[in-house]
Amino acid sequence: MKVSFLFLGLMCGTLVRADVVVSTYVIRPNTVISSSALTIASGESAGSYSDPLQVIGKEARVALYPGRPIGFDDVGPPALVDRNQIVPLVFKRGGLSITAEGRSLSRAAAGETVRVMNLSSRATVSGIVLANGSVQVSKY
Repeated sequence: MKVSFLFLGLMCGTLVRADVVVSTYVIRPNTVISSSALTIASGESAGSYSDPLQVIGKEARVALYPGRPIGFDDVGPPALVDRNQIVPLVFKRGGLSITAEGRSLSRAAAGETVRVMNLSSRATVSGIVLANGSVQVSKY
């Protein structure tokens, strides 16, 4: 009988109270989160982290306020490329490899797509940020 009430409560959107990760002070956007900035509190667990280890080392995408649960969309991997940063553009196809310099038009983390202006041709291309901070372009 209890299981059916729990299932019904979850189906109706009832929030479950549990331990959630909250910040201990205001964390500004684009700040990498350290362990000293987090604590555990009792709160509503829908859409928020319950383990501080899942948040440590990530970057705040929005301002995080003390005592508020940190949601899944509030943090992400730290950016490797900043806006206006000069980055190497890499194009590889078969045995051909072309490298050029470009200026990033936005911030991006490893694995994210970023638009970059090629400094030689002034053409704007899109590519994936690699772990070393370079941008791999699929079409030129």
